[in-house]
Amino acid sequence: MTQKAKRILLRGRLLDFSAEPQGPGDRDAIRYVEDGAILIAEGIIAASGSHAEVAAKAHDAREIDHRPHLLMPGFIDTHLHFPQVQVIASWGAQLLDWLNNYTFPEETRFADAEHCAAMAGQFFDLITSHGTTTAAAYCSVHPASVEAYFTEAARRNMRMIGGKVMMDRNAPDGLRDTPQSSYDDSKALIAKWHGTGRAQYAITPRFAITSTPEQLEMAGALVAEHPECYVQTHLSENHDEIAFTAELYPDAPDYLGVYERYGLLHERSLLGHAIHLKPREIDLLAQTGAKPVFCPTSNLFLGSGLFDDAGLRGRGITNAIATDIGGGTSYSMLRTLDEGYKILQLQNQKLHPLRAFHWITRGNAVALGLEDRIGTLAAGSEADIVVLDARATPAMALRMERAETLSEELFVLQTLGDDRAIAQVYVAGTAQK
Repeated sequence: MTQKAKRILLRGRLLDFSAEPQGPGDRDAIRYVEDGAILIAEGIIAASGSHAEVAAKAHDAREIDHRPHLLMPGFIDTHLHFPQVQVIASWGAQLLDWLNNYTFPEETRFADAEHCAAMAGQFFDLITSHGTTTAAAYCSVHPASVEAYFTEAARRNMRMIGGKVMMDRNAPDGLRDTPQSSYDDSKALIAKWHGTGRAQYAITPRFAITSTPEQLEMAGALVAEHPECYVQTHLSENHDEIAFTAELYPDAPDYLGVYERYGLLHERSLLGHAIHLKPREIDLLAQTGAKPVFCPTSNLFLGSGLFDDAGLRGRGITNAIATDIGGGTSYSMLRTLDEGYKILQLQNQKLHPLRAFHWITRGNAVALGLEDRIGTLAAGSEADIVVLDARATPAMALRMERAETLSEELFVLQTLGDDRAIAQVYVAGTAQK
């Protein structure tokens, strides 16, 4: 990483959003500046717009010319698993078998603080190299994993959300806590990390199968005591998972009803997957403002099902989108959009590239309640920026010879792009590679 300049001026083509585009022609939601600039001072965007206007305010700022590349807000990933960096691409299972055969054995290694620290460095290198500047991640059951995660995030000055997984049953030895220890550990981690620098905590009961009612009561107590924190868990990813949850919680009206009973649903609740939902659950999502999180590469890889983006959106529900490493198969939000496009195509739903790029920037920021801090290039936002090269590979460059519009360029990035299309990343104004 390079040393952060006090004031820098980035030049290139600017694209960000002030609202979700309602269609290909909705230019009111889009700001695109052909010769644009972003003035950064002490990690914050001081001004953005045309190069002529912003350069006039730059004075002694050091200019970095990224033309002809596209400058956008850094990508935001709303659901992934820090301890799964070495089980991504593990062959041949659906959700519950995959967890038992690969994930849980791997996560036991995170009892070792040195291992946690080594993996944290690799994890953050990977997400930033793919253009992601903010993420909401599950750590392991071990407090050491959370310490390593937030320590590395603080070293890089990244806005990150995370939390210690709470699970006290249906997991192997070395990977279970207790209702009381999960409460105590989470409480201490919230006190240390939530609101420290750019860190924000997520209360993290893994999912209903791995928590007893007593533990979910403790999770609910944490939510009541710390309503400013996020909640992250899993919901209705797989039919066997749903059936097992019903066996464990026979008095619940449905899967989401388990979380409802223990006070885990509010506008800062992030519910991974949310594929196989009943009408009452959809009603409850609309009522509580809890956010389903679409994880397309994971849903395809594990054969889980097709996320009904349009149906949920039609009820006024805000959907986030995420990689779900390591059930997901790529750290790239570009690859995530590509697979998401295909899942929606199978349901006769459309994902226009303008809405797609809104989704992984301002859209996910809205889902997190952070659109005043990240997700746009507006003055006052934190200077998390990705520089995109739509000609990064021979195949992309060849296709771009025939691209005539911004939407075509974005669709090339969405369909053919990956980490090679990331020309540069800035986190709070600091270049990352």
